[in-house]
Amino acid sequence: MICKLKGSIPIILIFVLWYLGGVYNWWSAYILPPPKVVVVSAYNLILSGVLFKHIYDSLVRILWGFFITLILAIPLGILFGINKKIYEYFEPILEFIRHTPPLALIPMLILWFGIGEKSKVIIIILASFFPVLLNTMEGVESCDNKLIEVGKIFNLSTIQVFFKIIIPSALPNILLGMKLGIGYSWRAIIGAEMVAASSGLGYLILDGQQLSRSDVVMVGILFIGFLGIITDALFSFFIKKIDICNVEVYKDERI
Repeated sequence: MICKLKGSIPIILIFVLWYLGGVYNWWSAYILPPPKVVVVSAYNLILSGVLFKHIYDSLVRILWGFFITLILAIPLGILFGINKKIYEYFEPILEFIRHTPPLALIPMLILWFGIGEKSKVIIIILASFFPVLLNTMEGVESCDNKLIEVGKIFNLSTIQVFFKIIIPSALPNILLGMKLGIGYSWRAIIGAEMVAASSGLGYLILDGQQLSRSDVVMVGILFIGFLGIITDALFSFFIKKIDICNVEVYKDERI
């Protein structure tokens, strides 16, 4: 509770500075509009339904891309974590793709798939794939060999060891990778929507900039931050729950 209060102090100071700067004209309202103007703009966008439409379009793209990422990255992470020799064949090309910024591929993806939804979903997959893959691998690799040996002593089959020991042990890392991946997805989709889109929060920000509506730009930025905080909090909650469950299971086994 104290940590949360401490974390709110800089936020309050920023908003106070922002408010005072708007009241006393410390900077141009064109560069940074006063909070009241941003609130009014947000209210109008919400009332008209425009803001919810852009949020919905961005969320749908992120959910589709992230869902495909989970289908690809988690099984591959488990496979590579269990068998390092297989990963050695794919490591060079995966490292090459990992170090290539997804936004740098937008021009090529537009040439291949057009400016429709496919190019944006692929950008999300490229942005979120490696956090999920690498954390899944780390979770599988970090599984305590003593637990696996104990499972074999109790005559657990290979499949039972996999589902009862390896996967529960790797689950916190998998969730951490998902938490990082969804954050990267937000960053990537905003950039992609600024380049080639007719809807979404990234398009809303770019449209506001082209119309010299810095208040609209601020609304888009603030809602991206709010949505990011919400998704991050959800994953943090699930990670804590998984850790608590693992501790309770461990205690039960000791008893």
